[in-house]
Amino acid sequence: MSDAIDALNAKLDRLIAAMERLAPPAPPTPDFAAADCFVWDAAIGALAPVPVVNRVEIALIRGVDRVRDILLDNTRRFAEGLPANNVLLWGARGMGKSSLIKASHATIGAETGTPLKLIEIHREDIDALPRLMHLLKPAASRFIVFCDDLSFDQDDTSYKSLKAALDGGVEGRPDNVIFYATSNRRHLLPRDMIENERSTAINPSEAVEEKVSLSDRFGLWLGFHKCSQDDYLEMVRGYAAHFGLEIDPEELRRDCLEWATTRGSRSGRVAWQYVNDLAGRLGAQLSRAE
Repeated sequence: MSDAIDALNAKLDRLIAAMERLAPPAPPTPDFAAADCFVWDAAIGALAPVPVVNRVEIALIRGVDRVRDILLDNTRRFAEGLPANNVLLWGARGMGKSSLIKASHATIGAETGTPLKLIEIHREDIDALPRLMHLLKPAASRFIVFCDDLSFDQDDTSYKSLKAALDGGVEGRPDNVIFYATSNRRHLLPRDMIENERSTAINPSEAVEEKVSLSDRFGLWLGFHKCSQDDYLEMVRGYAAHFGLEIDPEELRRDCLEWATTRGSRSGRVAWQYVNDLAGRLGAQLSRAE
């Protein structure tokens, strides 16, 4: 009987050892001193440092002065340990929503000297947001968690994870974490999805409340509207002056307006693309702020 038990124990030990070998390795402990910006890799539960960040100086983001100042003030208060809100930047595409977040992080981090970190989470990894929040909570740094182009499609239930993370559940959102998101939709959900819920429900108002209330978790809504011609020209001139592109002002005006016409829109992105093309034609180099 004793021999049988010993044999069984030996088999169990081998089985446990085999299972441990099959288990994925524990994610590495984050080294927040490695960089100011990171990308969340939900597959392995780790943060990848970004040594060089693709961003522009905040002075180059034109035509959005009011929302710029509001976002800077909110970010400054958060960096200083004061109450601050989660922020949803929504509206017209190409108007500098994500650029403004990255520029605000750099500006306020340098201004306050606070160990302020920017962490990008991809839209498809939103369901892992509570896990990321848990990882960041004990750290000494302060974190802006940023999701670009956030929206949800039909039958997508991952928005529930976002709601839970923004509210923080029983524990509450960590004091050292704030969430910034950009979207073309103010309510983050397509209109037909909301209307379908309203038309098929016994109580239409209650049916859509859960979905529409997602955007209510953001204390600040900053709207970005379509670019006027004057704003577009100001953006182009600002880029040209910053990078020292020598061109006759009237030619610049005529040329950039023609560029916008061929693109069918005016925006900060179109202005940057025009200046990029102009620099190439003039043989000049452009370098974004790091």
